[in-house]
Order: sequence, then C-alpha cells, then structure tokens
Amino acid sequence: MDLGQTRRGVDMGPSAIRYAGIIERLEKLNYVIHDLGNIDVPRPNRVTGTSNDAIKLRNLKEVVATNELLAKKVDEQMKLGRFPLILGGDHSIAIGTLAGVSHHYENLGLIWYDAHGDINTDKTTPSGNIHGMPLAVSLGLGDERLTSIIKNHPKVKPESVVLIGIRDLDDGEKELLKELNIKVYTMHEIDRIGMPRVMEETIDYLRDKTDGIHVSFDMDGIDPSEAPGVGTPVIGGLTYRESHLALEMLSEAGVVTSAEFVEVNPMLDERNKTADLAVALTGSLFGEKLI
Repeated sequence: MDLGQTRRGVDMGPSAIRYAGIIERLEKLNYVIHDLGNIDVPRPNRVTGTSNDAIKLRNLKEVVATNELLAKKVDEQMKLGRFPLILGGDHSIAIGTLAGVSHHYENLGLIWYDAHGDINTDKTTPSGNIHGMPLAVSLGLGDERLTSIIKNHPKVKPESVVLIGIRDLDDGEKELLKELNIKVYTMHEIDRIGMPRVMEETIDYLRDKTDGIHVSFDMDGIDPSEAPGVGTPVIGGLTYRESHLALEMLSEAGVVTSAEFVEVNPMLDERNKTADLAVALTGSLFGEKLI
C-alpha cells in the first residue's frame, strides 16, 4: 500500500522485509509461518482535476477497498487461531488490521510506536493523507467510509491506547489527544525516565484492562540515522537498542496478540538497512534472545 500518502516506494516495503529474511528468522524461533502474500491494492484512476472530497482524503475509495480486504483476511486468520503479523506499506493499513483484529476482543489494547500521532481526521488533516489518520479512524473518528469497516463503531477505546516515541504532532492532533486523555510517551518522557520504565508502565497500564494487545510499529519511530528508509523521517527518534528493548519486554510479558510493521520504503533506504532492522525487531517481539 502506498496510497495513504504521496511518496512512492513504500508499496515495496513487504517485499523488502521478506527479502531481508523475516520468514527464515521466525522459522528459526520454531514458528510455523503462513505467508498469505500481498493484499491487492487497486490503483486510482488518473483524471484531470480533483474534487474537494479527493483533496480532503487522498485516494479514499482505494484505501477503503484495500483495508476492507485486509480486515477480512485478518479476521479469517484470527478465526483459525493464528497470530496475524502484517507488513507494510504505509500506516493507513492499520485501519484494516485493527478492524479485523478488534472483531475478536471485547477490549483490545493498542501500542502505537511512531514519531507521529496519526490521529488526524478529515476535519483536521493539513495534507489529506490517510496514513496520518488510522488511529483516529480506529477510535471511531473521521469519515464513515473508513470508520465503518467490518463494524460501524470504534475498534479501540482511548483509555486502551498508548503512544510511544511521539515527536511530531499537528495542532489538531494535540487537541484531540488531550481531549481524549490518551496516554502518550513523547521523546521528552522517554529521555527523562528511560525506555525500561516506559515499557513497564505501558504493560501495567494495559494488562489488566484489555483482553489482547496489538502493536502497530511504524519504522519512523526510530531515528532516521538508524532507519533511513521511511517516508516521513523525524530526527531525534528512538535508538536501535531502545526499540529492541521495548519489544523484548513485550515478548517477556507475553501480552501481544497481533502486530504490524509499517512504513518501510526501499526507495529511500540504504542497502535495505530499514527492512533488515524491521526483521531484527520482529525477532525480538517473537522471543529471540542472545543466550
């Protein structure tokens, strides 16, 4: 998927992650892998001129269609008792992932690991890019064509969401995060108290109030010096080791029930460095240890 934003290349992210050896890495951890391939993404028609609706929400029709397919596929795999691991692609795919996953939980927890809040709506977005809206959509906010995928009500509750690594927010996002009282660990908090405490607090906060936890991991949460292959890099991000530690602690806690890794853009990468990192981080989430 690359239609949730305007920079081309992120649609090749899943191929880059596969090339970096994600299947082999997880098989070494004794997991049985079912690679279901890519979701078909319809291409938008090229027309002269654009409607106000198209400017407000870029490629809305195609994003909705793709996320409906993804949600159904995730739902099918959940019914089979499998752990869904989704690879992207821009972050708009989280709309479909969460629609499919949340269908199986009464109160799904969500850890949003990202430089951005992705909580814009059609009313607050400065760009019209839907990859900046998936958290809002999953909370039931925004265009009904997006919020109604699989079920027409919120997929997660504000009190069951934790954002980690945030350092770039639009004004409308700041207001909404405050209004909904969502738990946010910006880089300021992480610098002050450290990643171990952030993760301890996050796990304690979500463990008792949720019956499953989804991890939505945007690779731009990591500093671009270590993850250059992303479409919207923001300096001053999380380190390689902080990111591994976060996922290692989640693995040890045994609370994660689904996950996605998104925004790997090989066109902007350096020798597949970001895809390699995504594979290594996946290993940490799934219990890989040095000894």
